Amino acid sequence: MKYRILFQGIFLPLVLILIFTSLTADAQKAYEFHTKNKKAVTHFLKASRMYDAKQLLNARDELEAALKEDPEFLEAAMLMGDVTTDLNDFQKAVTYYRKAVLSDPDFFPQNFFNLAQAEIQLSEFDSAVSHLEIFLTYKSRTLEMRERAEKLLAQSKFAAYAVKHPVPFNPINPGKAINSSDDEYLPVLTADEQTIVYTRRRLMSSPGERKTYNEDFYLTTKDPDGNWHEARNLGSPINTIGNEGAHCLSPDGRHLFFTACNKDGFRGCDLYYAKRNGNQWTNPVNLGSKVNSDQWDSQPTITSDGKTIYFVSSRPGGKGKQDIWKTTVDENGRFQTPVNLGDVINTSGNEMSPFIHPDNRTLYFASDGHPGMGGTDIYVSRLLETGEWSKPFNLGYPINTVHDESSLFVTASGKSAYFATDRFRDGFGKLDIWYFDLYKEVQPTPVSYVKGNVRDKQTGSPLEASFEVIDLNSAKVATASISDKTDGSFLVCLPTGYEYALNVSKEGYLFYSDFFSCKDTSANSYSLQVELSAIKAGEKIILKNVFYETGKYDLKDESFAELNKAVAFLKKNKNISIEISGHTDNTGESKSNLLLSEKRAASVYNYLIKEGIESSRLTSKGYGEDKPVASNNTELGRAKNRRTEMMITLVK
Repeated sequence: MKYRILFQGIFLPLVLILIFTSLTADAQKAYEFHTKNKKAVTHFLKASRMYDAKQLLNARDELEAALKEDPEFLEAAMLMGDVTTDLNDFQKAVTYYRKAVLSDPDFFPQNFFNLAQAEIQLSEFDSAVSHLEIFLTYKSRTLEMRERAEKLLAQSKFAAYAVKHPVPFNPINPGKAINSSDDEYLPVLTADEQTIVYTRRRLMSSPGERKTYNEDFYLTTKDPDGNWHEARNLGSPINTIGNEGAHCLSPDGRHLFFTACNKDGFRGCDLYYAKRNGNQWTNPVNLGSKVNSDQWDSQPTITSDGKTIYFVSSRPGGKGKQDIWKTTVDENGRFQTPVNLGDVINTSGNEMSPFIHPDNRTLYFASDGHPGMGGTDIYVSRLLETGEWSKPFNLGYPINTVHDESSLFVTASGKSAYFATDRFRDGFGKLDIWYFDLYKEVQPTPVSYVKGNVRDKQTGSPLEASFEVIDLNSAKVATASISDKTDGSFLVCLPTGYEYALNVSKEGYLFYSDFFSCKDTSANSYSLQVELSAIKAGEKIILKNVFYETGKYDLKDESFAELNKAVAFLKKNKNISIEISGHTDNTGESKSNLLLSEKRAASVYNYLIKEGIESSRLTSKGYGEDKPVASNNTELGRAKNRRTEMMITLVK
């Protein structure tokens, strides 16, 4: 900060002080220092020249000599406050600024502002509030300076309250398998919390050379006991001799979006995409000019349904320096022109490090523009039913401090959060990755996930198959993806509180049907082995998402999503004929059960005909309780026996 002296009602810049050194003794008398000690003035003038030349340590030594000559030398105390602030020695800065304002508060009111800034760095917020309020009583402040002071005052009041009302915070270091003596940061995990990908910044230069660093992605997984394996470099083609960073991972760990600068993009930093098949990643692809600009584009985060990417950009049209933007995917899978999230989220300052939770409604981000502790703080905002974002909520102290906090990642369960910091002494190096329990008020909506593999029923070979999860209440697709072609694996996230149909399909195979209820929030994961049967006579599937009222045969609305899947399958495979069969448990009379099963099968038969399937390709039959697939001695077994099946009777 520039040191100025108040002289006859105006501010005298530091550069004028330097002129004193070349003037005669008579000329120097034009300004009267707050000291009569000539040696003190000589040291002070030397310090002024050194400070202007950014020789901070030498300037400090000269000021110490000046203050030794005259401990009450006001100008030396003021400049010592500036020097020690620039040296990040805020304790000394506070000492000297306080000496200056006690000596003559009206001489240079800026001292109150500078003092408050240093006090904030020491978390002395109540004192900062007091000194900022005094500073604002001086009417000669510029509009810009007044606005800065008012913003800092609001921040200090917030911080003073936050420190007195701390939130739960218990950070834990995951250990040396992840952290090292280098910087580790930007952690992201898969929904099952079994894989983590993060950035490591390594020193590349040799001793004696100018320090150069390289940012690469590292990955590690958990062993069966829940311990992390030693992290490995993600390698080519993702990592290069350049820097890669600021990334996000889809919940299944198969889609990576990240930032690279000066690579092959549209100038500056751009967003890139790569897909994993087995253990191999595809060559990264630039997201293109529709998403990227000729400015800085970085820090992507993607919704669990893959339909929206939020990211940070300094492009024109924003609300401040760096804003959060979003781009959505159209029905053809193309990203659309990004739009700004608006001034509820974005400010005239910097918004960065967005993370959208897999519930697709809870956004965490960092900002220095909203009221906070100082620097960048972490906030949470929720997408309302109106499509607007709620007012950002500061996560509180001591999650946020006077230092910069950012890059928060929250697990699918919503109970834990990961971030990077160097403020704890028991780490492994500089920036380390830590995790902690997230207190309830700032948790997202819990998310369940379904994880499994798709295989050929006959050969056991893994299959690349399409699958979609349908919200049975709305009949809309909640998420859709493709299983890994190398190992057949898949993982999809499901917001809790709903019931879902899972359909898996592949050309040449019968589709697979399953049902999940996520209304019980305590059950947050499901494991599933999907076996697809090749299309041939005698193969059948259970339509697990065809529902009827108890004791009735009318189709419930929740059934139509799956029945429409059956319609699409039959229209695509016009060379096959099928039998629709109805089955019951053994509750009640056998004759009544048989009649009920016949009518239920007929209901499905009639729906398929109504949707355009030729009646010549369809038959329906009821089997009552005669063909159970489970024991009727338990409720679970009886539920499995109450079913509708579709069997191939003919392949032409």
